[in-house]
Amino acid sequence: MWLLHWLPLPLLAIPGRILGLVLYALVGERRHVTLTNLGLCFPHLSPAERSALARRHFMAFGRSFLELGLWWWASPARMRRLVRLEGGEKLAAYKDKPMILLVPHFVGIDAGGMRLALELERGLVAMYTHQKNRVFEAAMNDGRRRFGNFEMVSRQEGTRTALKAVKAGRVFHYSPDMDYGPKESVFVPFFGVPTATITGLARLARLTGATVIPLVTRMESGGYVATVGEPWADFPGTDETADARRLNAFIEAEVLKSPEQYYWLHKRFKTRPPGEKGLY
Repeated sequence: MWLLHWLPLPLLAIPGRILGLVLYALVGERRHVTLTNLGLCFPHLSPAERSALARRHFMAFGRSFLELGLWWWASPARMRRLVRLEGGEKLAAYKDKPMILLVPHFVGIDAGGMRLALELERGLVAMYTHQKNRVFEAAMNDGRRRFGNFEMVSRQEGTRTALKAVKAGRVFHYSPDMDYGPKESVFVPFFGVPTATITGLARLARLTGATVIPLVTRMESGGYVATVGEPWADFPGTDETADARRLNAFIEAEVLKSPEQYYWLHKRFKTRPPGEKGLY
């Protein structure tokens, strides 16, 4: 990955897409998960259309994986060229206030986070899940921390450390759109499927008094675009289920803009309501 990061992005994208197709052919479990997710969320698509979308997703994932080397080792000047930041001025009004960035799991999530880290003097804090390969985990965390203002907190530590960082002035880079089990989750629709959705976004916003601002990063042929959305008004509300519905509805709308780039390899619907059979 270190050697590949020296390539121009158009050339680096080629082995990334090839890697994605190889993974689609060889990693049957994740292919099954992806096709299951797409079948649940896009039942109107034919099997051939879902397969084509799944292959495009694997190609985008393969590209984003090899391009991690750019965010870990490329110069800040090159990163600014490759990742265009749109709407960054919206953050200025909250520069001295608690802030939570709502960052859904699109394949460009690392590109957007590292690009924003270049601009935020107050720094970011993000949570991560331990990787099976600890050498890869160390490289990932070292790459994210290399500018000195991106603090990484393992999910096993819980949110308390992240809360302290937010109260100390850092921006929380938060991605609550995965299946974290039934604890502190409510079942609300995601593409019409009852989905275990954690209520952490509303709870953390309430505890810190933070404003929630979306950050969605999309892959393009020549790079990435990290878009800062409009700050959420009237959030959190008085009903945690309604807040979770709002979260999922927002992510649905963003997914429909570039469905091949959402992280479909994850078992998003693993946790089921009581009495309902597993979907995978």
